Amino acid sequence: MQATKISVHEVKAKLDRGEPLVFLDSRSPKAWGESQEKMPGALRVPADEVERHLGEVPRDRPIITYCT
Repeated sequence: MQATKISVHEVKAKLDRGEPLVFLDSRSPKAWGESQEKMPGALRVPADEVERHLGEVPRDRPIITYCT
């Protein structure tokens, strides 16, 4: 499976249709710690630690990864 880009508008449309999604916050620990914005329910997995956390990421729905 290959990663593809998706716009904020496309994500909103999916949410509006009730599609189940997984949000993966891949910001660095520094960026995450300094941010006032944290998406409720998002999985916190820094980009350089994805392989260590693969077992925690649901595979039964699309994964939306975001960072700064």
